[in-house]
Amino acid sequence: MIYLGADHRGYQLKEEIKLYLKEKKIKSIDLGNDHYDENDDYVDFALAVAKKVSSEKKSFGILICGSGIGMSIVANKFKNIRAGLCLSPWLVKDARKDDDINILCLAADYTDPGTAIRIVEVFLKTDFEEAERRIRRIKKIKEIEKKLKIS
Repeated sequence: MIYLGADHRGYQLKEEIKLYLKEKKIKSIDLGNDHYDENDDYVDFALAVAKKVSSEKKSFGILICGSGIGMSIVANKFKNIRAGLCLSPWLVKDARKDDDINILCLAADYTDPGTAIRIVEVFLKTDFEEAERRIRRIKKIKEIEKKLKIS
């Protein structure tokens, strides 16, 4: 499952990505915002998506705000979340392959719709490379989560 979330600055790009996923018959759930609201807060949508992805194995998220940074900050507060801001298809390929990101954060103010769709395509098609060093690094991240009691 792919969970989507965006604030007002990312709303239009989210809607375009949602259409792309529907056309490709990729199952997704939009966790908001469901309308343009210039007074909404990115925190609320990052929270909703991160909670779902954190608790559901094999699920992914796509979060969109103006810079992508606020969404990344919130999502990475959750256990089992590895959210990454990606501005190019090459960056997202490395983020999936090397770091096993499970939430893609996009910067609506800096990413045109065509590039964003290509980034999403690569995000969904790229698998984590289960090399020993990469697995070791993910385990270290999980140990940090345990020590800090991240929920």
